[in-house]
Amino acid sequence: MRARRWLAVAAGAVLALAAAAAALDRLFPPPLDRLSDLSATVVDEDGGLLRPYTAADGSWRLPAAASQVDPRYRRMLLAWEDKRFRSHPGVDPAAVLRALWQDAFHRRVVSGASTLTMQTVRLLEPRPRTVGAKLVEMARALQLEWHLDKDRILDAYLTLAPYGGNVEGVRAAARAYFGKEPERLTDGEAALLVALPQAPETLRPDRFPLRARQARDRVLDRMVELGLMAPAAAAEAKQQAVPDRRLPAELHAPHLAARLRAGAPDALVLRSLVDGRLQARLETMAAQYQATLESGAAVAMLVVENGSRAVRAYVGSGDFFAADSYGQNDMVQAIRSPGSTLKPFIYGLGFDKLIVHPETVMEDVPTRFGDYRPQNFDHLYRGEVTAREALQLSLNVPAVALLERVGPGTLLEALKQAGVTLQLPPGDASPGLPIALGGVGIDLEGLVTLYAAIADRGRVAPLRLAASDPPPSPRAFLSPVAAWYLTRILEEAPPPPNYVSPQHRKQPHPIAFKTGTSYGFRDAWAIGFDRAYTVGVWIGRPDGTFATDRLGRVTAAPLLFEIFDQLPSPDESASMAAATETPPPGVIDPAKDGLPDGLKRFRREPLVSAAVFADRGGPAIAFPVDGATVELKRAGDHPAALPLSAQGGTLPLTWLINGTRLPSLPFRRQAQWQPDGPGQVRITVLDGAGRSASVAVWLQ
Repeated sequence: MRARRWLAVAAGAVLALAAAAAALDRLFPPPLDRLSDLSATVVDEDGGLLRPYTAADGSWRLPAAASQVDPRYRRMLLAWEDKRFRSHPGVDPAAVLRALWQDAFHRRVVSGASTLTMQTVRLLEPRPRTVGAKLVEMARALQLEWHLDKDRILDAYLTLAPYGGNVEGVRAAARAYFGKEPERLTDGEAALLVALPQAPETLRPDRFPLRARQARDRVLDRMVELGLMAPAAAAEAKQQAVPDRRLPAELHAPHLAARLRAGAPDALVLRSLVDGRLQARLETMAAQYQATLESGAAVAMLVVENGSRAVRAYVGSGDFFAADSYGQNDMVQAIRSPGSTLKPFIYGLGFDKLIVHPETVMEDVPTRFGDYRPQNFDHLYRGEVTAREALQLSLNVPAVALLERVGPGTLLEALKQAGVTLQLPPGDASPGLPIALGGVGIDLEGLVTLYAAIADRGRVAPLRLAASDPPPSPRAFLSPVAAWYLTRILEEAPPPPNYVSPQHRKQPHPIAFKTGTSYGFRDAWAIGFDRAYTVGVWIGRPDGTFATDRLGRVTAAPLLFEIFDQLPSPDESASMAAATETPPPGVIDPAKDGLPDGLKRFRREPLVSAAVFADRGGPAIAFPVDGATVELKRAGDHPAALPLSAQGGTLPLTWLINGTRLPSLPFRRQAQWQPDGPGQVRITVLDGAGRSASVAVWLQ
């Protein structure tokens, strides 16, 4: 009976203790808050560190996991700090008894008996070093082991362990002292990282390198005593120099990092789509190139993969810390005058509206457009040139004349629909012809977005900065025919002076490119693309002051070609069709098909509404109406034919659907077109005198 009574009392006591422990655990949960106060990091597509930020308390505290640390470091750490870590419940009874015996024998504290779990508790919840604090740490250690497994406890220690100053955690320490992640460490490096948390302020290698060396060597000697390292290996590790300075934190793509962090301020890891190695190379190129420019000038670069629209390199300035060139201003997003870089889109719209063809003859002669009289950059005129030559030579008068026909408002609206809004000069309520020569504001990101659309058969999509950005969903901007024409024209533009592409160039496809120079030489641009990539370069003065003889062709284009030489070899299966050899349907080959009379020579006549065209004798499309949404009827399994009707104009009439000629009766003003499905479509009619009218409609 007595034995049963004692068993009942003991069982009751155990239950009471368990209930008390559960109640205390609920009242005082494990103090894990510091594990959420970590350094936010911006990484490249492979997880490589681009830029870390300090934690809220100012510490460099990078999250670490045991699986990401060199195994030799883990072995040394457990052997040095807590060899029974995997077996004890948070408190090591053998270590406690040993510490008590040593303290009593030596009449002083010799060993604290702290396990790694107890040290982790102290890092999570610092307390003064007293006997009472030690007892709380032991209780907390048992509690921590109840909530977390051994690997998570070890991860917490590796994240919080102090290494001197504001460096905490093994990752931050490895980067600060060795300039690398702790995945691969030498024996000497591993031993130093094991030793430093013992006395992080008095063993800091950047302040006390001799003490740090001695502490490291003690760890190495202990590993030999335990049989974990051969004496020869330890002797070799002792010969390794101890770092005597802290390395600066990584700072790659700082402008992009700031954008990503501003968009997700609570995220701990922000994964970009940047190619880390390419980013580092281009940052070096930008810094070197910027150093050759006058004081106050800066360089910006942007590299985009056409297929995914992923930003692979982002250089907002050549020197982030340069005060004279406002290095912390992101010149990828800065609104600047584009010079002549918008001319391809004027021609693209002209191609789509059948106002011109690449072989249409245009006049480059002194011309006045109201009170506006543009001149070519060299003040020379070429007389009769083809549209191809006019764009390749970046002649101003033909571009302005074509914009007059296309309409400045039409250009702005087309770019707005493409997701790129131009900024008009202050006080200008409506766009004017100077837009053709740079009289408007745009940023490098916008230009690269537009040129990548040419590379993608005229389809536009936003650029993607982060891995979390949705995959591209391109939409129509220019027709595939116009994109084909522009690609061929820009590919054949003469390369920049004094530049010879190296024989080992990895990109075997031709580069289609355009340059631009803004008024006062403030901005020099070069934007180009090949089958796989679109690259943009801006060079100028962020403060907007005048420069001397800074030309896009001379200053920016050579750098553009050098960037293309740095790009990875494209994956042919994933690359775009910008340089494909097969022209899309609708391309007019003058050698085979001849040019319609209306496209042989450009006639300077502003494009106006259909009603005004009819009044002047030009054609007008009576049906469908511009901007309308047309509901398709069904004829069996296919949409029914859509009737087309024109009025005015001189017969014969030619109908085009998205630039493709439609078989029709030329001496009738009506035609029938068989749609292949819903979507946006541009319908154009061209009369015998070369006048045209177009409408854009949605089919549903």
